[in-house]
Amino acid sequence: MPRAGLTAERVTVAGAELADEVGLDRLSMAQVARRLGVKDASLYAHVRSLEDLRGRIALLAADEKTLRIAQATAGRAGRDALVAFADAWREYAHEHPGRYAATQTAIGIDPELAAQAAGPRRAVELTYGMLRGYGLAEPDLTDAVRLLRSTFHGFVALEAAGGFAHARSPEESWGRALDALHTLLEHWPPHRDGDSS
Repeated sequence: MPRAGLTAERVTVAGAELADEVGLDRLSMAQVARRLGVKDASLYAHVRSLEDLRGRIALLAADEKTLRIAQATAGRAGRDALVAFADAWREYAHEHPGRYAATQTAIGIDPELAAQAAGPRRAVELTYGMLRGYGLAEPDLTDAVRLLRSTFHGFVALEAAGGFAHARSPEESWGRALDALHTLLEHWPPHRDGDSS
């Protein structure tokens, strides 16, 4: 019988907090149970497995990150929207490293839960909407989304790992990278002969 007051949502939030503290890859069901003051077995009435919990954390994080980006970019366009979008992404990754890691991995998310989650779908809509402001259409939209995701994720991952040892501050490089992305998006290269959509 499930413990009174314990829900899948409470287990997920506790797991997310721990993932931020110890790292997603080091998260265990035993740690979550200790955090909640219950026996390990009590958790399985609410989440099926550690993999299920990680999937729930990914969906929670997607909702949180998307809401932050939506608030940051509301009413903005062009470079202002790009910078607000990127800064919100980076801030979330810094503040919630475990949750952020969950959004970047291919983990087993329950298809039923995923279908109900607005975060991932809204993230796609926000990204494509911002890029349409640059006049892009398919297949360029998809290519630009992949470029932005690769740049943002690569930068924050290297930054978190201490990969920027040069005296120049990462903040200055981040700003210049966003300037460069804005310039590229405004002058997106035309398709070469033989390109397929």
